[in-house]
Amino acid sequence: MSWACLGLGSLLALGAGPAKDVPGAPWVSDFAIDPGQLASVGRNPFFILEPGYFLVLQEGSSEIVFRVLDETKLVQGVETRVLEERETWNGRTTEVSRNYVAIHKQTRDVFQFGEDVSNYRNGKVVSNAGTWLAGVKDAQAGLVLPGEARVGYRYFQEQAPGVTMDRAEVVSTTATLRTPAGAFEKCVRTRITSPMTPGAKEYRIYAPDVGMVQFESMLLVEHGFGSRPPKSGRGP
Repeated sequence: MSWACLGLGSLLALGAGPAKDVPGAPWVSDFAIDPGQLASVGRNPFFILEPGYFLVLQEGSSEIVFRVLDETKLVQGVETRVLEERETWNGRTTEVSRNYVAIHKQTRDVFQFGEDVSNYRNGKVVSNAGTWLAGVKDAQAGLVLPGEARVGYRYFQEQAPGVTMDRAEVVSTTATLRTPAGAFEKCVRTRITSPMTPGAKEYRIYAPDVGMVQFESMLLVEHGFGSRPPKSGRGP
C-alpha cells in the first residue's frame, strides 16, 4: 500500500474525464504522470507520506504495520517514497512489501509505482508473488487515493496485468468508525475489487489527518510519528 474523492480539478489534471455519480461509471486507468509535479514527501487530507509516520491495525492475532521509510526509489523518472507494509499472524511475519509511492504537489493525488513483496513461512521467504514495477511488462502506475472526494469515482490502484489489478470505488465521504485508537468522522470509504477475482470485494476507510483506519476487517490501534513503530512480529 497502502495507505477522498477526486474533484473536477484533479480529474482534469490527471487527464481523465469526470466520473459520474452513478453505478457503472468507467474505471479510470490512464493518469497523466508528470515527474515534475510529483514529490516523495507530502500529504493529502486522508494520506500522510512523511518519513517516520506509521499506522498499526489489528484484528485478533493478525496485525499490519504501515511505515513511511526514510528511503526513496526512482521509478520511471519519478522519485518515489518507500512505504513498508508488514503483516504478522500470531507474532510471526507473513508478508513484507515495499510500496513505491509519490504524491502530486497540486492535486494531492497519491500514486503507486510498484511494490516488492516478500512472502514468509516459518521465518523464511517462500515467494515474491505480487511484485510489480511500473514500466516493466506493461505495468503502469495506479492511483492509491485521490486528493479530493466524490462518491462514485472509480479508479485502478495497481495496474500489473497477470499480477495485480486492484481497483477502488469511493462509496462514502461521510463514514464514521469507532476503533481502539478512537472514533473517527467524515471518513472516506472505498470498495476494492479486481477483474482478476470477479465477485470478491473488500473495504477500506481513511480518516482525516490520520490515514487508513480500517483495512479489510482490521482496525487502527495506534498511529503517529517515531523512529520506529511498536515492535511487531519476530522478524523475517
